[in-house]
Amino acid sequence: MAAAVPIEDGFSAEKLFNQGYSYTYDDVILHPHYIDFATEAVDLSSKLTRNISLSLPCVSSPMDTVTEDSMAVAMASLGAIGILHSNNSPSEQCSLLRSAKSRRIPFVSDFGIRSPADSIESESDFGSAGVVLVTKTGNRKSRVLGYVLRSDWAKWEDNKRHGCVCDVMTKLDFSVPSSYDLDKIAGFLSGKGVKLVPTMLEGEEEVVDLVTVEDVDRIQGFPKMKKAFPSLGPKGEFLVGAAIGTRESDKERLEYLVKGGADVVVLDSSQGNSIYQLNMIKYIKRTYPELDVIGGNVVTMYQAQNLIQAGVDGLRVGMGSGSICTTQEVCAVGRGQATAVYKVASIASQSGVPVIADGGISNSGHVVRALALGASTVMMGSFLAGSTEAPGAYEFQNGCRVKKYRGMGSLEAMAKGSDQRYFGDEAKLKIAQGVVGAIADKGSILKFLPYTMEAVKAGFQDLGVSSLQSAHDLYRSGVLRLEVRTGAAQVEGGVHGLVSYEKKAF
Repeated sequence: MAAAVPIEDGFSAEKLFNQGYSYTYDDVILHPHYIDFATEAVDLSSKLTRNISLSLPCVSSPMDTVTEDSMAVAMASLGAIGILHSNNSPSEQCSLLRSAKSRRIPFVSDFGIRSPADSIESESDFGSAGVVLVTKTGNRKSRVLGYVLRSDWAKWEDNKRHGCVCDVMTKLDFSVPSSYDLDKIAGFLSGKGVKLVPTMLEGEEEVVDLVTVEDVDRIQGFPKMKKAFPSLGPKGEFLVGAAIGTRESDKERLEYLVKGGADVVVLDSSQGNSIYQLNMIKYIKRTYPELDVIGGNVVTMYQAQNLIQAGVDGLRVGMGSGSICTTQEVCAVGRGQATAVYKVASIASQSGVPVIADGGISNSGHVVRALALGASTVMMGSFLAGSTEAPGAYEFQNGCRVKKYRGMGSLEAMAKGSDQRYFGDEAKLKIAQGVVGAIADKGSILKFLPYTMEAVKAGFQDLGVSSLQSAHDLYRSGVLRLEVRTGAAQVEGGVHGLVSYEKKAF
């Protein structure tokens, strides 16, 4: 009987990514393997840094049109994490941090506040919550006295509408601690039979949020994921990260963030292999040894090794792969994201340093590729921009509801201070490495991110892996096989041959 001929099909990751080509996610396709488990058995928990674990391998990007307090609390509630941008003053960034850390519900409510002597001028005074809260001094840091509902106000005569709110408000003599999660608040509202309740900082007369019955119904209507638990620190607070730069002035920002309770800091630079970043890493590790530091951005093994030796706890990988980034076009430096993730993860894994694949994520397939090629988490910018939780107001463009999305290397963002990320803060001539655009309304990440992660689980099932660790073991052992797709294969792999179609992800 003839000996069995070994089956050679596709390429190992090592062979594929050592041919001198720079590949993006869409350039490569993963081969399916053997399935012996259900999708529900897939565990996507992973490491953000050496010391921080997440239920979901997702990180929101520290961009000023992506991550502020609303995004941070929503990400943490899902088991992921948000990184607050630093395109603001240290005190402003710290305020966003404290706001996120003080909450246990997955959103930041938008309501109006007035003093008893104030009046309500228009419907916009009620915020999106449709409520004006009346406090003793007209700000959050005072005792709550009552409230006015927009639905009631709209029915009144003009003289009643524009009179003092003390004459028309419904009295409010109850609240709950801000440490209550949504389930506890829902129980309180149901048990007391009321429409809304303010949440207050424990031991202080300071309003954190205002939660209505409608809020509870809306959040409870979103999909729930199995094996996904909120990202919480040792004190039960949401995990929240923050970005800083590498200049001397950022040491003051760092001090603010440490006092505010930041769980991790990200050194935000387009090219992380610099003397400035190496010195900042060493300073942080010397001054705040318990604080985890994520370095980057890097795309080569050489860059990564320098930051690992300096003491980083995580690496951010990507240069010029973001949808609003023009670094590769303007500066002719960078790397295809699939190649960058594989190369950096190959060396980082030897030191136990997790890798964050930053940029180029447009769909669930990109997430699967990034994680299968060695990343422990994926950082998302455009994927989360345009959502309810992203900063900014919606507007209409050609009949489409959109939110602004801009690169931190755009001239508009650099005018606010992000130019130091590109070593341009001292330059007389500013060179843009990003653009300003708009993203269509995506709704809440509390809805679409769980669906995305279910698709990632399906991808892992097709690969025959039930966890990130087993996915990484598969590619390191050479069992995971890949191929490069031609342009025609990429077209064939998407929707094609139709006169028209409607594409819904869920």
